[in-house]
Amino acid sequence: MKDFAALYRALDESTATNDKLNALERYFRSAPPGDAAWALYVLLGNRPKRVVSSGTLRACAADAAGLDPWLLDECHEQVGDIAETVALLTGAGDEAAPQRSLQYWIEERLLPMRELEEATQCEMLQQNWRELSLAERLTWNKLLTGAFRVGVAAKLVTRAVARAVALDEQVIAHRLMGSWTPSPDAWQSLGARDEADADVSRPYPFALASPLESAPGALGERADWLAEWKWDGIRAQLIRRQGGTWLWSRGEELLAGRFPEIEVAATNLPDGTVLDGEIMAWLPGADLPLPFAQLQRRIQRKTVSRAMLTDVPVAFIAYDLLELDGVDLRERALVERRAQLSPLIAGAARVFSVSPLVDAATWEALSVQRDAARARGAEGVMIKRSDGAYLAGRKRGGWWKWKVDPLSVDAVLVAAQGGSGRRAGLLTDYTFAIWDGDRLVPFAKAYSGLTDAELHKVDAFIRRHTIERFGPVRSVEPKLVFEIAFEGIQKSSRHRSGVAVRFPRIARWRTDKNPVDADTIETVRALLDSLS
Repeated sequence: MKDFAALYRALDESTATNDKLNALERYFRSAPPGDAAWALYVLLGNRPKRVVSSGTLRACAADAAGLDPWLLDECHEQVGDIAETVALLTGAGDEAAPQRSLQYWIEERLLPMRELEEATQCEMLQQNWRELSLAERLTWNKLLTGAFRVGVAAKLVTRAVARAVALDEQVIAHRLMGSWTPSPDAWQSLGARDEADADVSRPYPFALASPLESAPGALGERADWLAEWKWDGIRAQLIRRQGGTWLWSRGEELLAGRFPEIEVAATNLPDGTVLDGEIMAWLPGADLPLPFAQLQRRIQRKTVSRAMLTDVPVAFIAYDLLELDGVDLRERALVERRAQLSPLIAGAARVFSVSPLVDAATWEALSVQRDAARARGAEGVMIKRSDGAYLAGRKRGGWWKWKVDPLSVDAVLVAAQGGSGRRAGLLTDYTFAIWDGDRLVPFAKAYSGLTDAELHKVDAFIRRHTIERFGPVRSVEPKLVFEIAFEGIQKSSRHRSGVAVRFPRIARWRTDKNPVDADTIETVRALLDSLS
């Protein structure tokens, strides 16, 4: 645990990519297999399920520190991170306590707490805090609370592992796809020399696109690129191997049972087939997809009723053919892969279709098509090099996403609460409202989009103009106006404004506007009607 805590600190304190890479490689070279497996697991963004409620954690920490709970909450607001707050308040730790492995602290101390009564959980928590040094306790608390974030990309971790076990990075990336359980055997298998892969369900690492932020003419000749619609669904890979079917999301979640019509239809595909595509809510024969909110109804259910299958049918829009007859096609040109994809899909069930190419002979014509994307239920267009391979990750230059300009409204800041991480101690998570007659109704929450200087100015304003406090949330005098950008909008009975927006963020601080100039619910409803 001591070595993993030192790694966490080294990663957290460094901004240099090479320093982080070297620290990771050193750790993976020297760590015992069980520790290396768990470290890799959490560094890739996985985390053990939370075993202790936040209320129990706070009560136990306050008791251990000899503080009233309200005072612990005040400390938390200043620190901004409950794991760090608890680590700082619960003593220096017993230097004579035996050194134990990361695997031990997770498997023998953390995970078993899930089955314990609250009082016993508290006893074990306090015992653990006494046995750990400050640095170890902070790291263990991060794992305990599910807040383990250290600012290293999965690609960097994968590269470090590849260097540590002396294998090609692409081999490691592929072996890490899908679900796996941290164990010494898992670590040993990851570095095995044998290239054979017994896990037939495993997907390939997804290829990702970079945002195109300037005119596409800089990419060269239009004829060298293919353009498709950028759909707003669930990016997925469909695996058909050895008589089995697996559907994986881009987040490496196995979607078993959630889209049974796709899994059943996949039996029409030949063994040794892997498709990359998008799962969309789409009525048979319709010209446009259903709103993403409809697809969300399916995402949130692990078992789907017959009524849901009827109300929200889905389709798999295939972008690419990654494997055919068990042969990896990713190094072949995109036009060649698509040429083999079309007849394959034509012979499958109607739930499958090939993502159509956008008919635009020039960049200017493509720009016109892109501007009309939202009317087609798309977010914009994808631009892919026609002779390009399917490359894992976000390799710039081969795939570009050219999204339509976001929607936006002007809204008033009405509430805020503290941020976390490097924003600890600042009020940076905001609630914005629009006018409904003569009252402001909450419209969206956002926390990104402002510069560091603007964040400090807004924080100072909030502290001077707080009206009330509700736990960590402060209501604020409605004096500041911000432009809020978002990707989509839909009706919602769960929100007081009657609408919900997708991916809201702050576009700019409208210092030129007064609160009375903010948008109204009528304006937002008109925007919603214009898109339907």
